Amino acid sequence: MDLLLWITIVFILIGFIALTSMKSGMENKLAYIKANSEAEESLTKAKSIIWWIVSATAWGIVSMFLIVWCFHRL
Repeated sequence: MDLLLWITIVFILIGFIALTSMKSGMENKLAYIKANSEAEESLTKAKSIIWWIVSATAWGIVSMFLIVWCFHRL
């Protein structure tokens, strides 16, 4: 098999595992922000949620690019 295909599969699996393992923590942070919107710690938690969303979006875009590249090379 092609090395690019293996890199794509491993990248997608590791990213999926990382994002799903962090999901419950992000839900807890969101619940804290909703309950304590005036707390100073809410801003820090909100920033971490925003970066989690940005990283999930970047992971998705890179994954789609790698899949298209794999099929284009076949």
